[in-house]
Amino acid sequence: MAVTAAALPPGVIGVHALPADHHDGPWDSMVVPDGTKERLLSQALLVLRHGHRLTALSAAPHGLIVLAGPPGTGKSTLAQGLAQAAALALAPHGATTFVEIDPHAFPSDMLGESQRAVARLFTEVLPEIAARRPHTIVLVDELEALAVRRSTASFETNPVDVHRATDAVLMGLDSLRARCPHVVLVATTNFIAAVDEAVLSRADLVLHTELPDETTIAAILRSSLAGLADNWPELRPLAEDTALHAKVAGRCVGFDGRRVRKLVLAAMASRTEVALRPPLLCADDLIAAADAEQADLP
Repeated sequence: MAVTAAALPPGVIGVHALPADHHDGPWDSMVVPDGTKERLLSQALLVLRHGHRLTALSAAPHGLIVLAGPPGTGKSTLAQGLAQAAALALAPHGATTFVEIDPHAFPSDMLGESQRAVARLFTEVLPEIAARRPHTIVLVDELEALAVRRSTASFETNPVDVHRATDAVLMGLDSLRARCPHVVLVATTNFIAAVDEAVLSRADLVLHTELPDETTIAAILRSSLAGLADNWPELRPLAEDTALHAKVAGRCVGFDGRRVRKLVLAAMASRTEVALRPPLLCADDLIAAADAEQADLP
């Protein structure tokens, strides 16, 4: 169940009740280094389930997880999958609310009132939403848009407002921890160097996502081709040809995960006959598509 956009407060672009069938998929399909998913899930479950009991600790968790890495490395998809995985694990103890925040979704007439808008988000909007269910996960994309590193903020970009907005984030994180210790915030950033140091110091976990290596690229190709083979069984040999996956992966160095997955679609669309009859897809199509994409790589 999701709340309609018209009924959402400024900055909030989605509110969902989890677990939900239509949120299945991303967690299992993500190809990431071993241990990554378990580390993320364990960190989230600790706070979601035991946050209230941990508040008495001298170093109580803030419930903040930061995913940092280049565009296309699956940060947002990983966060969305984490929300569903956590909700499934906690289902015997109640439902989970998943909230999506877009810093760029605040109305333009509020740009001069960043501090007030951010403060309201943390002190009013999120606590009110979190009161609805036992567990709440909040996704904040592009954290650097909310919490600019004040030590390097340019005087040409309204530094007073920038500083005040970041101050509001810091106070908001502290307030949210005190009032709603069962809330987990998962923030993504493409430019961790642009995020304020004091905000990062409050993170319970900072996880760096990297461009996939050849082994990971091969695994992504295998996963993508296996998905096609579910629809067209004739493609099963391609999905199981590990030597081919390795050969294509060697031509995809520098690709992000999204580009690797789209490579399979590009190969299918490279010839009219394959587009009309996908079972005609062959190894040469994949290799040619990889070479074409590599040539276009910046």
